[in-house]
Amino acid sequence: MVKRFERNPIITKKDILPSREDWVIECVMNPGVFRFQEKIWLLLRVAERPKQKEGYISLPIYTPDGQTKIIEFDENDPTWDISDPRKFEKDGVTYLSTISHLRLMCSDDGFHFYKPENITDVIQSLGNYETYGIEDCRVCVINEEYHLTYTQVSEFGVGVGLRKTKNWIDFIQHDMIFLPHNKDCAFFEEKINGLYYAISRPSGVGFGGNFIWLSTSPDLIHWGNHKCIMETRQGKWDHQRIGAGTSPIKTIHGWLEIYHGADKNSRYCLGAVLLDLNNPSIVLARSVEPIMEPTEQYELEGFFNNVIFTNGHFVEGDTITMYYGASDEVICGATLSINAILESLNIISIG
Repeated sequence: MVKRFERNPIITKKDILPSREDWVIECVMNPGVFRFQEKIWLLLRVAERPKQKEGYISLPIYTPDGQTKIIEFDENDPTWDISDPRKFEKDGVTYLSTISHLRLMCSDDGFHFYKPENITDVIQSLGNYETYGIEDCRVCVINEEYHLTYTQVSEFGVGVGLRKTKNWIDFIQHDMIFLPHNKDCAFFEEKINGLYYAISRPSGVGFGGNFIWLSTSPDLIHWGNHKCIMETRQGKWDHQRIGAGTSPIKTIHGWLEIYHGADKNSRYCLGAVLLDLNNPSIVLARSVEPIMEPTEQYELEGFFNNVIFTNGHFVEGDTITMYYGASDEVICGATLSINAILESLNIISIG
């Protein structure tokens, strides 16, 4: 069902320069994927921070006007909780250990990626709701326009941002389209019964949980008719949190979505779900076991271990070419068979 690229990982943090000379890249992960100018493009999430001084920890925050604020503290300061390398906490306030922006790379063959020419390759945070960075962008094409849905992070929470472009030079930025706390937003690439559809992952506090919801819109900006369509499953590989990959794939059997799930140890695997063609709120089938799980060293060990996370692919016939982040540190690729996934869901038999 899954064939990893022999050259994995195909991009590491050594392949990219930090945005500032006094900063260092800690992670390269979770690319959006699209085609443009007869090339394959990745929109990477690049997480960086200032070079660390011995005995101290420093973390960055953007200000709304584009400046940078640095918070520094003694690594032995007991008032700081640094047990999770992704985030630090003090006095009930959470700070990210790194700050993320988006970075473009392109390829002629899908395996060897390089910095593009004549296009600004860095997409940075803008405004009050992105001061902790922008993350995990999905890219879909609707009406010959590229739609970028991504995670906005700030002291106000985690929400979903939207930018649009036709040429990857000029961008239109919209206000936050899904309120905090929400992320993992992916658009369907065509209307269904006159409406646009999206899946996202709001997070419940107390009641509820990290479930996948479906929403509709007349214009891709104003969203409503929200329905919870998938919950975590107690005792299974996806019992702690779940979230969408990228745009669902239209098949004759339904909309096929590759999603991620994590357990209580934050081990991230990939599964699949099939949604009804005319009413995507109806779940027709869902993976009992993962279709892909961390097994390779680059997936098992890294900045955050035991992680496979995807939010980008392209489709040619039966083949999904998927790019994914491994252990929150490197970029990898794999091919998957649509029919094999459907067979694993007991939708078809190809034996």
